[in-house]
Amino acid sequence: MKTAVADRLILTSPCQVKGAATETAPERPIATEDEVEAIAGAMPERLRIAPLLAAWCQLRLAEVLGLRRRDVDLNAGTVSVAETLTKGMNGTMIEKAPKTAAGRRTVPVPSNVLPALKHHLETFVDQEPTARLLADAYRPLRTAWDNARTKVGRTDGLRFHDLRHSGLTWAAAEGATTAELMHRAGHKSSAAAMKYQHATVERDREIADKLAARVAKSQCGSCSAPLPDGAIFCSQCGTKVEA
Repeated sequence: MKTAVADRLILTSPCQVKGAATETAPERPIATEDEVEAIAGAMPERLRIAPLLAAWCQLRLAEVLGLRRRDVDLNAGTVSVAETLTKGMNGTMIEKAPKTAAGRRTVPVPSNVLPALKHHLETFVDQEPTARLLADAYRPLRTAWDNARTKVGRTDGLRFHDLRHSGLTWAAAEGATTAELMHRAGHKSSAAAMKYQHATVERDREIADKLAARVAKSQCGSCSAPLPDGAIFCSQCGTKVEA
């Protein structure tokens, strides 16, 4: 319709909905680290690695399902996203490469997840390099996920994809830069990564405490006079500066 206006075929476009250009999607729920562990523990043993990889390595469901034995390097402690596995409209599973070059990435696995990943490989994955980490798991995983989240009390609409969202939010709270979040998430644009940099109450309090600590180190406790770095005595009142 904009092209029709530009070509002077019509005077104005009827496609004008106030606020339609602004995204107003509701904020997605976030799981805590303990909740992720509880959800994993409530799932069948062969599926427990799925929520752990989604949250701690920030992988999409299709990326988790697409992982093969050759994509895991236990020595380096990494998983590589080389392909995805999704369900098509006709019900068949479709293998394909990530949508963008950024989606094809290698992600370090946090040390707390490596033992579970090693156990999963040894117990549930065939030895062939092309063997899937989660073979024929699409439908069982969906059922197990619904049961597990209900068991731990997360009946607020928490989705499997929200584990990835939660993990990226944890990383942002730990000080991950936008570029670092982009890499872990496999995002091509910084705008997509920015939405994970939420301010949390804990992080906001930590920042406030650090700001207060800066002032405490640079002011005299007796007269509040500024103190230069390395000062032993306050030049204004003579009070000895506490270490």
